[in-house]
Amino acid sequence: MTHWSGYAIAYRTIVIKEVLRFSRIWIQTILPPAITTSLYFVIFGTLIGDRIGEMDGFRYIDFIVPGLILMSVIQNSYANVVSSFYSAKFQHYVDEMLVAPVPNWVVLAGYVSGGVARGVAVGSVVTLVSLFFTDLEIHSYAITLLVFVLTSILFALAGFINAVYANTFDDIAIVPTFVLTPLTYLGGVFYSIQLLPQFWQDVSMANPVLYMVNAFRFGLIGVSDIDLGIAIAIILSFILALSAYSLNLLHRGVGIKK
Repeated sequence: MTHWSGYAIAYRTIVIKEVLRFSRIWIQTILPPAITTSLYFVIFGTLIGDRIGEMDGFRYIDFIVPGLILMSVIQNSYANVVSSFYSAKFQHYVDEMLVAPVPNWVVLAGYVSGGVARGVAVGSVVTLVSLFFTDLEIHSYAITLLVFVLTSILFALAGFINAVYANTFDDIAIVPTFVLTPLTYLGGVFYSIQLLPQFWQDVSMANPVLYMVNAFRFGLIGVSDIDLGIAIAIILSFILALSAYSLNLLHRGVGIKK
């Protein structure tokens, strides 16, 4: 058996474990986001949206659908990895992976792929739910899928870093509550930044979620407050930076080796 075939087996094993982990409890992992997003569609899209009118030439519910779909992808990609890898630390079976003849990048890729799988699964379910409220006419399937996957990868990596540093189960809730949620809600999900004063537009440009939401919105309905090329470049830059940082943490054994 070659090294690469061994790496493939290790990677596949981690991914299968991660997918089975969230799919077996789909009532807790997949159903709640679909219900929560349905409430957003009803309250913000239908009840409030009729009073707001159009946004960038689209019905308000059509405008917010891309952001709500991506919000579910962000939250679930992140949550899957942060909870899974911290559980591996807490139960000490992560030690077995680290002493096995498997490179750190294989371990990282396996956990990130599991996060992407959950993000895509939940995002797909939320997209299907949105069809009950709006008629989606996808502007670009390629861009939509690209941003879908890249966003999942980015926040799966962010969840991994959170899990590495976490010392208690409370620690894995701090970042989603005080960082992830504000960034998401202020990332242009419910509004166009063109409505903001210039100062707040400039401040918003420092929010990475803004680039993802607008790139995904362009893929779905063809409008964006951000240049598409810049948005994709920003997302890729964050992925590269977080990947390098995650591998460095694994190599140094931060939060793992005693």
